Amino acid sequence: MTSIDNQRDHKSMGGICSRKRDQQVCEGRVRRGVSGNYCKSSSSKWLGTTFSRPNADLQPGCSFPSLLESCINRIREDISRYKSFSMLPRDISQQIFNELVISHCLTDASLEAFRDCALQDVLLGEYPGVMDSWMDVISSQGSSLLSVDLSDSDVTDAGLGLLKDCSNLQAIALNYCNNISDHGLKHLSGLTNVTSLSLKKSCSVTAEGMRAFSTLLNLENLDMERCSGIHGGLVHLKGLKKLESLNISCCKCITDMDMKAISGLTNLKELQISNSNVTDVGVSYLRGLQKLILLNLEGCNITTACLDSISALATLAYLNLNRCHLPDDGCDKFSGLKNLKVLSLAFNDVTDACLVHLKGLKNLESLNLDSCRIGDEGIANLAGLPLKSLELSDTIVGSSGLRHLSGITHLENLNLSFTLVTDGGLRKLSGLTSLRSLNLDARQITDAGLTALTSLTGLTRLDLFGARITDSGTNCLKCMDILYHCISCFNPKLLPFVLLKFVDISNLTPDCPQSFFWHKIPNFTRSIFVL
Repeated sequence: MTSIDNQRDHKSMGGICSRKRDQQVCEGRVRRGVSGNYCKSSSSKWLGTTFSRPNADLQPGCSFPSLLESCINRIREDISRYKSFSMLPRDISQQIFNELVISHCLTDASLEAFRDCALQDVLLGEYPGVMDSWMDVISSQGSSLLSVDLSDSDVTDAGLGLLKDCSNLQAIALNYCNNISDHGLKHLSGLTNVTSLSLKKSCSVTAEGMRAFSTLLNLENLDMERCSGIHGGLVHLKGLKKLESLNISCCKCITDMDMKAISGLTNLKELQISNSNVTDVGVSYLRGLQKLILLNLEGCNITTACLDSISALATLAYLNLNRCHLPDDGCDKFSGLKNLKVLSLAFNDVTDACLVHLKGLKNLESLNLDSCRIGDEGIANLAGLPLKSLELSDTIVGSSGLRHLSGITHLENLNLSFTLVTDGGLRKLSGLTSLRSLNLDARQITDAGLTALTSLTGLTRLDLFGARITDSGTNCLKCMDILYHCISCFNPKLLPFVLLKFVDISNLTPDCPQSFFWHKIPNFTRSIFVL
C-alpha cells in the first residue's frame, strides 16, 4: 500500500465523513481550537495573537471516539505506509495533520504526504525539528493556507520567503524565531490579507523591519512583546486603520515618541505597553484613542498626573496600573472612568484615601489592591460596588473591615492572605454565598475560624497554606465540596470527608506516603496532583 489515492475504503470514508470548514465539529478529539481564545469557525479568523498546539483532551460529553476519529488514529499508527493525502477531502487531511502534530508523530518524511493538500491551518508552534526544509511542503498549500504558526522554530529568512505565494494567509505566528530578521519580514509585505501577526521576543527584528507592516492594511492584531529593538518602528503602523490590538509590553526600548507615532490609530481597542519607558508625556498622546477598552501600563514610569489623560478615555473597561508607585494625589480622576470593569492597583502607594474615588464605579467587577496601604476604613468605600473579585493580600485590612464586604453578595473571589484578619472576622463572610475561591493564607487563622465557613457551600478552592489548622478544624469542612489547597497543615484524616480534586503535598512529611492518597481519594485526578 503506497498511496492513499488508490484505497477505495479511505475514499469512501472521506465522502461520508467530510465536513465543510464552516461547520462546528465536536466528535471527541476531532474538534480542535488553536489556543484558549480561538475556535475554528466559519470565518477561520483568529481572535487572539498567540497560538499553541491544540488540546488533545476529549470534549465534555464525548466519551467514545467516532468512526472518523478511529480511522485517523489508525492512519497515525501506520503513517509510514502513506505517501500522499492530496486526494482526500481537505478537512480529512487537515484532521490527520492535526493528529500527527498533537501526538508528536509528524516528521520530515510524513510531512511530505501533505504536499498540495490545501491545508488551511499549519500550527507547528514549539514543535521540535521545524526548519527551512519543511517550508516547501507548507507553502505548497498555496492560497488555501489561512494560518501558520512557526513559533520557536529554526526557520530562517529564506524559509519564510516561501510563504509569499500563500496570498490568503490571515494569521502568522513567529514568536521566539531567532533566525528571522528584518530581511525575512520583507516577504510578509505582500500578504495583504493578514489580520493577526505575532512576533513575540523576536530579538533580530528592528524598526527597519517593521517597514514591511505598512502594507498590511487589514491587520487587526499585532503582538511584539519583548522585542528589544523596535524603538522608532511604530511609525510604520500609522496607516493601519483597522488595527484593534497592539501588544508591545516588556519592550524597554519603547518611549514617549513611540506613543506619538500611534496616536492616530483611532480604532485601537487594546493597548499593552507594560514595563516600557513610557511616561506621563507618552500617555498624553493616547487621549484620542476613544475606542480603547483595555490599557495596560503596569511597571511604567508614570505618575498620577497621567490619570488626567486616562480619564478622557470614556470607553475604558480594563486598566492595569500595577507597580507604578502611584500615590493618592490625583486619584480623584478614577471617578470619571464610569465604564471600568477591571482595575488593578497592586503594589502602589495608595491608601484608604484613594478608595473614596472608586465609590461611584458602578460597573467595577474586579479590584486588585495587593500590597497597597489599605485598611479597614478604606474597605467601607467598596460596599456598594458589584465586585466579583477582590484582592486584598498583603494589606492592613483586619476583621473590622470585613463587615463592609457583607453586602457584596456577588463576590466570587476573595484574597485575604497576609492580612490582619482573625478567626472572629471570618464570621462576617458567612453571607457571601457566591464565593468560589477564598484565600486565608495567614498565621492567625485557626480551627476556631473555620466554623464560620460552613455556610459557604459554593467554595471550589480554599487556601489555608499558612493557617494553623488541626484535626479538629478539618472536621468543619467535611460537608464542603472544595478544591482544598492546604500544604503545611494538611491532615490525611480529612480525606474521607472532603471530595478532593486538588492537593499540593510538596511539603508532605515522610510518615505519610503518597500511596495513602491514591487509596483514600477514589475520584482523584492524579494528573493534577502536585508533588
